[in-house]
Amino acid sequence: MKIKILVPVYNDWQSLSQLMYEINNSIITPDFQISIIIVNDASNHDRKDENKDLKNINSIKILNMKKNQGHARCIATGLKYIYEKEDFDYIIPMDGDGEDRPEEIKEFLKQINNSNNKTIIGERIKRSENLVFKICYQIHKLITLTFTGKSIKFGNFTCLPKSVVEKMINEKATWNSFSGSLKKIENDFISVQSVRGKRYFGPSKMKFKDLIKHSLSIISVFRKTVLMRSALFMVLYILLIKNNASVVTSIPLIMILIMVYSISNLALRENIDEFNNSLNNIDNIENLK
Repeated sequence: MKIKILVPVYNDWQSLSQLMYEINNSIITPDFQISIIIVNDASNHDRKDENKDLKNINSIKILNMKKNQGHARCIATGLKYIYEKEDFDYIIPMDGDGEDRPEEIKEFLKQINNSNNKTIIGERIKRSENLVFKICYQIHKLITLTFTGKSIKFGNFTCLPKSVVEKMINEKATWNSFSGSLKKIENDFISVQSVRGKRYFGPSKMKFKDLIKHSLSIISVFRKTVLMRSALFMVLYILLIKNNASVVTSIPLIMILIMVYSISNLALRENIDEFNNSLNNIDNIENLK
């Protein structure tokens, strides 16, 4: 069975090298042919040539992008490239910095034979970030559930059968949010427990504003539901505070309006024409193995 591991990278070549080394050492099975597809998001740092013996990895390719397009769009481009150009059975998208742990790939592989062609997700049961980030992440999940009716407990780290990949590359929301798009097209998942690992090198690059944008991008996939629920909330809230209206009591209304405005703007990122033409952004392809 042919497994493609899809890894976006921007400048963090040291972590990527460590990731490939750990994938090679943690997956030793004749039942699966493991290959790695790296999407280089127009990095401006040169990588060092390292001669590690990665005998358990069948092939390694780097898709070098002409221009930087961001994490989500790199994954979308990678999915499209693999679906159209590669022979595969499953794709495993994962981060290249160590926060998605290579040893957990084995749990995905164990589930494949009995998965009945369902998507396997890494459901987060523990995170490694600081307390403030963890609190913000829980707030993000609560807001997402409240306004979309969707509980999304996974990120990019998943195992996608070919049939689901086909749906993903024909869904414009994939160009904006991977997890939001996957939740939109699929409801029946197989879950494996996943612990958010620590970065191999350096601090996390996820800033607070990036977390907010990430959260709103997911929510924007379900904007019709969000608009209806937001309108209902505002009507009920206005009725509740009509005798005590003030600047302070109007703050929740203002925040809802800001959220609706933000997700409406982020929803404009769902451009199916750009997605369909995304392979044109590949400058060249390197075969490392």
